[in-house]
Amino acid sequence: MIRSGVDLIEVDRIDRAILRHGQRFFDRFFTTQELIDARGHTPALAARFAAKEAVAKALGTGIGDVRWKDIEIINGPRRQPVLQLYGRAQELAGLLRVTHWALSLSHTHEHAVAVVIALQTPSEPSKAA
Repeated sequence: MIRSGVDLIEVDRIDRAILRHGQRFFDRFFTTQELIDARGHTPALAARFAAKEAVAKALGTGIGDVRWKDIEIINGPRRQPVLQLYGRAQELAGLLRVTHWALSLSHTHEHAVAVVIALQTPSEPSKAA
């Protein structure tokens, strides 16, 4: 079975949050590695923010049931986005039998978008007595 999540965000929304909350914003929403990988580039942070929302949608909960830092989007060896789950997000993925994730991010100076696909293993058919 396939689960999916998509999120689109205006980069300016992230800019405003940074101006308003400063370091508290970074500390609440992003891991240290995410901040390193984004290199202070607001559209890259917006794409990661959108990815976290998209993952939460694929998990079927929305972001309310997981912590922002339980979903981490880091750069792989070729700078491709790599998803790491922790805590409640990892627990939910396990309960849903998600075995593989595909993640695509894109951004302009105005918008960032994330698309997430989660592949589940089929459930075992129940055996009739």
